[in-house]
Amino acid sequence: MLPIQRLEALIARHAELEAELSKGAGGESFVKHSREHAELSPVIEDVKALKQAQDDLAGAEQLLAGNDPEMARLASDEKRELQTKIEELEQKLRLALIPKDEADSHDAILEVRAGTGGDEASLFAGDLFRMYERYAGLQGWKVEVLSMSEGTAGGYKEIIAAIRGKGAFARLKFESGVHRVQRVPDTEASGRIHTSAATVAVLPEAEDVDIDINEADLKTDVFRASGAGGQHVNKTESAVRITHLPTGIVVAVQDERSQHKNRARAMTLLKTKLYDMERQRLDSSRAAERKSKVGSGDRSERIRTYNFPQARVTDHRINLTLHKLPQIMEGIALGEIVDALVAEHQAALLADEESKLSA
Repeated sequence: MLPIQRLEALIARHAELEAELSKGAGGESFVKHSREHAELSPVIEDVKALKQAQDDLAGAEQLLAGNDPEMARLASDEKRELQTKIEELEQKLRLALIPKDEADSHDAILEVRAGTGGDEASLFAGDLFRMYERYAGLQGWKVEVLSMSEGTAGGYKEIIAAIRGKGAFARLKFESGVHRVQRVPDTEASGRIHTSAATVAVLPEAEDVDIDINEADLKTDVFRASGAGGQHVNKTESAVRITHLPTGIVVAVQDERSQHKNRARAMTLLKTKLYDMERQRLDSSRAAERKSKVGSGDRSERIRTYNFPQARVTDHRINLTLHKLPQIMEGIALGEIVDALVAEHQAALLADEESKLSA
């Protein structure tokens, strides 16, 4: 059964938001109300469709009870179609009533870092980043590299990028954790399989309405960029390091020639890390209430293994194995893993909600 009271509360809230937005007031509240209204509108449309289908079903059942055989036959067909439609709409609404992660509507900050395994780990970190970059392209998302440190033999020791587009964080958030690779490195003459790892963190990009930073809490240092960059590297202090004194969080960006651009990127990263820290604090306080089978979001948790000799990828959280490693690394089949993780997460939340309703 659908929780009717909650549906009615959503309808009332949608009407309240429409009234607020019609006033045309600007500011932070307008941004929040617009976002909430946009999220609620499809749900309200489904509620209206469900009510219409239920009314149509009642009409079909009246015709079935009549004396006209031809009308009864048509009504019987219509009844089956309407029952299927009602079941589908009810399931959509059950999922829509699951408590939402407010960050799901945000863009994502993707961080990939080489772990154990030396040069091979850096190469794997590069492979992972390109996998996400290709997947993002298939979704129509934009990728902007914010910071990178290249490996000595290729790949990356660390790369941080913003991934912007509808559903970016909601789709990628389950990628956080340790990714392990098993393959024969190009430098391995004996053909021995090596195991190395990279760590992925996916954070919701903070927006100005999410977090406010006091400039007095910041310590900003500028320094000369290191690494590739030609003569410019040794001439200007364009690299920026920002320390948030209350938390000790440090971010540094040196990729742009402009100190102003580097500072803007560093502030984006700092806001995102502070926002994520608050989310982690709230999530840990709720952890005793619910623990999803998909994983805790702990970035030290080994979540997936990529076995190149067997062309196999296994996600350990949901015991999913796909023998299509090349397609996954190309970003084409990554969506199958993402879909399975999202479905598992939704099923766990739905079971949680239904147990609360029956309690």
